[in-house]
Amino acid sequence: MIDCNTGQTFNFFPIPTDIYFGAGILQSLPERLRSLNIGRVLVVTDPGIRKAGILQRVVDILSETEIKCEVFDGVQADSGSHLIAEAAAQLRQSRSEGVIGIGGGSSLDTAKAVAMLETNPGSILDYLGLHRVKQRLIPLIAIPTTAGTGSEVSLWSVFTNNDTSLKVAVGSVYLYPAVALCDPELTLDLSPAVTAATGMDALAHGIECYTNKACQPISAALALSAIELIGKNLRCAVLRGRSLDARYAMLLASTMAGIAMNPTRLGLAHALAMPLGSWDLRIPHGIAIAVTLPRVMRFNYVAAPERFAKVARALGEPVEQLSLEDAAERAVIAVETLANDIGIPKGLAQCGLRHDHLQRILDEAMKSGNVAVNPRQTSIEQLNVILQESL
Repeated sequence: MIDCNTGQTFNFFPIPTDIYFGAGILQSLPERLRSLNIGRVLVVTDPGIRKAGILQRVVDILSETEIKCEVFDGVQADSGSHLIAEAAAQLRQSRSEGVIGIGGGSSLDTAKAVAMLETNPGSILDYLGLHRVKQRLIPLIAIPTTAGTGSEVSLWSVFTNNDTSLKVAVGSVYLYPAVALCDPELTLDLSPAVTAATGMDALAHGIECYTNKACQPISAALALSAIELIGKNLRCAVLRGRSLDARYAMLLASTMAGIAMNPTRLGLAHALAMPLGSWDLRIPHGIAIAVTLPRVMRFNYVAAPERFAKVARALGEPVEQLSLEDAAERAVIAVETLANDIGIPKGLAQCGLRHDHLQRILDEAMKSGNVAVNPRQTSIEQLNVILQESL
């Protein structure tokens, strides 16, 4: 049950994205393009999607129509401002009327940035931060192939500033895709490692949204439902990847959590993940989140025990006979157990994190808007303890 605080006032950002969800929904792509009056389109994706055969499936679907397409498949993990500029130049040269983004978070975030630069002048770096974009992007269809980022329904584009090697973000209500085609069949061949990391990212979206100070009833309902779906299905998705039931549930959870977090921001795990994915470290986002999340939860649960107790219940923990504090702690234990069951690394030292990295990471993390909404007020010294524990 979602608690309602009659003294709370809130704003829930509009979601202008039309969501089409279901196994095989990719086949409706031509219909969606025609509904947007798109006759020529640029497909933005990465080499892995080409290798997996998904890009060819899209090209084949479009080849049976009069819709012309060009392909930019140079997206890399965490993308980059130079790469975005390159893809935006190809978009202009192709005279495309719309963009299709296919892939995980990096491909979808790149596609959003590229489509936005068609209607907003200058460099993507001119728009860092929140609400600096002034014009809506050209029509974009986002097709996720992982169940984690929720980028297909989010107002954020995250990428690397190549001038500083720092992960940065642009956020705006004008960045929403026009259409999200969410086809769980496209996730069936994800490796166990990618499934685990992206699934933990989606779980963190749900937990950090639900427990932070900005959460309100609409986000809370979506986030808690996403947490429950992930608790019931992530292990199966990792261990039996061809289970369409598990893949369907995970993609649905990712999309729901992505909608939930738009008006609320997140928490300390995401504040840390941005710099952990920067510079020469480049720790994959899902791994950074998965390792830090239970440490962050252990720090936070005393500040919002009612919320964390409900997270524990959503994750299937039997908390009815426990005290409130013990029930809240069970949420931490549940996430620790889940991470261990699906093979998440024990610490970030395995990913290259060293003690001499910590101060730079802490300095950047404390600048994040996610710190302000974290359920427990946090000093840099307290964040340092969390980061040390994550080594």
